[in-house]
Amino acid sequence: MRLPLLLASTSLIACATPASAATPKTTYVIHAGKLVDVRASAVVERVTIRVEGAKIAGVKAGFVAAKSGETLVDLKDHTVLPGFMDMHTHLTGELSEKSYSERFFMNDADIALRAAQFARRTILAGFTTVRDLGDRNNVSVSLRDAIAKGWTVGPRIFTAAKSLATTGGHADPTNGLNADLKADPGPKEGVINGPDEARKAVRQRYKDGADLIKLTATGGVLSLAKSGQNPQFTKEELEAVVATAKDYGFTVAVHAHGAEGIKRALRAGVTSIEHGTYLDDEAIALMKSRGAYYVPTISAGEWVALKSKEPGFFPEVVRPKAAVIGAQIKETFAKAHAAGVKIAFGTDCGVSPHGTNAREFQYMVEAGMKPMDAIRSATIVAAELVGAKDRLGAVSEGMLADLVAVRGDPIADVKRLQDVTFVMKDGAVLKQDGRAVAP
Repeated sequence: MRLPLLLASTSLIACATPASAATPKTTYVIHAGKLVDVRASAVVERVTIRVEGAKIAGVKAGFVAAKSGETLVDLKDHTVLPGFMDMHTHLTGELSEKSYSERFFMNDADIALRAAQFARRTILAGFTTVRDLGDRNNVSVSLRDAIAKGWTVGPRIFTAAKSLATTGGHADPTNGLNADLKADPGPKEGVINGPDEARKAVRQRYKDGADLIKLTATGGVLSLAKSGQNPQFTKEELEAVVATAKDYGFTVAVHAHGAEGIKRALRAGVTSIEHGTYLDDEAIALMKSRGAYYVPTISAGEWVALKSKEPGFFPEVVRPKAAVIGAQIKETFAKAHAAGVKIAFGTDCGVSPHGTNAREFQYMVEAGMKPMDAIRSATIVAAELVGAKDRLGAVSEGMLADLVAVRGDPIADVKRLQDVTFVMKDGAVLKQDGRAVAP
């Protein structure tokens, strides 16, 4: 009597296998009218890109005819680029008037299902890889794995899982709650006090399956706390996080607005500074000398400054921070870029709406960056930041086939990047002629 049950179970497993796992890989021959070569900072005309399976098999000058059994993709009136990479997103939420109350009414399953829609919106905007820098209950870890297995469509995710904070800090999940709900979260929940708890929190992220560490070195704009700038980690806590992260092969991304918190984090050896609103000359010099990356998130600054003008959108403790800090980020970006700081593209989408990631290109160019450098920040530089420059961030033989295309010339008009008409990830076409392709 066991055999039929076993066969039934086997059938169920077969039905649950992602379709992509059993689908033969297609060979694509892509005719690109123009190709952005981010390594050479140049645009090449009339190029054929050959894709076999998940990888780019070759890039040749001229339009090479497709052979029998190969699929031709005609992008002769397009510019082809590497898939874009956003180094600061939050796929498990999106800012709205309900953001501060929805956690009382949504289960983790609800958040995950909604996050899958945000992920789909993100990749259809041309962003094939993202870092997710802070979630609740490891939803982004599950989303990363579901996308990798082909269960749902979305960008490749490098996730920090739960951000680290100190008690009352920007990522303390109990800020603003009534006394009965505040409790006393610890390292498991991402709240630390002292070097020992810092080490335990990093190890917990390793246990949870995170790809990197995110900590909140200063106050934040959206947290239910008064200061958006004050330093919130001691030197010893920061050093313990960085040293332990190094043991586990983690990079460390640091949310920071105030200059003192930024400088403490840089001296401890962190990998990237996110937002960096009040970078001063000393902090800029530290970033350059230590090779740290700056991820500016101008989009979030622009969005919260705009929303701060709407009565009732933010709690009153948040509104003045959003008005002041948000408006400053673009100016700080211009200063950091002019000083030669290493900049990686990041939006903080989840604060600003998902799928609008490419607006960041426009803001960066408005603040003084050349379009080619803005594109490099979202491709080759971002790939370096996540330790994947050998497989992501450029269109060349042997790289993963992450490609996007836009009509016209994005070097002449960077706003073109906000209208991606073709998306390929890992050799699979997800968007063509401006329309999503199944699944």
